[in-house]
Amino acid sequence: MFDSIGWGEIVVLIVAGLFILGPERLPSAAAWAARAIRQVRDYATGAREQLRGELGPEFDELRKPLEELRGLRNFNPRTAVQRTLFDDDPPAPKPNGHAPKPNMTKSTPPPAPTPPILTKNEVPPVDPDAT
Repeated sequence: MFDSIGWGEIVVLIVAGLFILGPERLPSAAAWAARAIRQVRDYATGAREQLRGELGPEFDELRKPLEELRGLRNFNPRTAVQRTLFDDDPPAPKPNGHAPKPNMTKSTPPPAPTPPILTKNEVPPVDPDAT
């Protein structure tokens, strides 16, 4: 819950609460906030349990895409590109169990034709379409 709030912000909130509410009312305000957070958490847990009870095993199927999206939260494009370009691991089998043959994993393009070597004082050919 406090993933985005650091300890510095919590200290600032406590000090601001001391100045705004005063030392007499701060403990009761903190207890009220704790009860409200606990009640919201209980409501969320109750709603989740009610959905799980009504949907049964379909509830887990609905949660799978959410878990995949949660896994994308730690996605780093730089490491994905590096892994794609520089890792020579064989590709993992697909969900249907099909694994590509080793000679089909990467195909090397044919080498580019080498241009002819020009002799001294020879004019190179000009490609009119390239200009």
